Amino acid sequence: MGRYTGPACKQCRREGTKLFLKGDRCYMAKCPIETGRPVPGMHGQRRSKMSDYAVQLREKQKLRRMYGMQESQFRLFFERAQKGHGITGEKLLQMLEMRLDNLVYRLGFAPSRRAARQFVNHGHIRVNGRKASIPSMILKADDVITVRDSKDSRDFATQYMENAESRGIASWLKLNKEAFEGQVLQIPSREDIAPIVNEQLIVELYSK
Repeated sequence: MGRYTGPACKQCRREGTKLFLKGDRCYMAKCPIETGRPVPGMHGQRRSKMSDYAVQLREKQKLRRMYGMQESQFRLFFERAQKGHGITGEKLLQMLEMRLDNLVYRLGFAPSRRAARQFVNHGHIRVNGRKASIPSMILKADDVITVRDSKDSRDFATQYMENAESRGIASWLKLNKEAFEGQVLQIPSREDIAPIVNEQLIVELYSK
């Protein structure tokens, strides 16, 4: 299955929560979640009790869509988390947060993860001084992310850094606006990531 190219807000409506797929629009009053628009489809208003499997599936879809990943790629991340040390669900969330495209978004260099992915793909980002064009690259503590020193690159980042900073930069990241540079201070803990989803339900889904 190819990457989803339909309306981003439709995905948020399907999951019933903000996935922050459209940047600043997600913080506006006209956000479909804020206005209470129903789940997509002719039966969107119908409310029925979901099975355990359905609840687990919705949690997985919510997380996968939030980070803009295809199923095969998401499954690969889960398997890597499962093989690593520590709690599988927490490890999965940490790996997703440490993706380069997510960090570019978190630092405010792009308005959304989708835009951050394109920004990285087009060669506008440096990691530890070297060109990095793979959005799924997983960074480590102390890694430094810099916007390429070109007018186009920095003009794009400037549009969004102010808004991101006003909403607050994650405590495990450090932003130097003047230098267009961000640093990963540490790998985020589960508390730092905040309760986006119940990751244990995803572990149970993939463990069947």
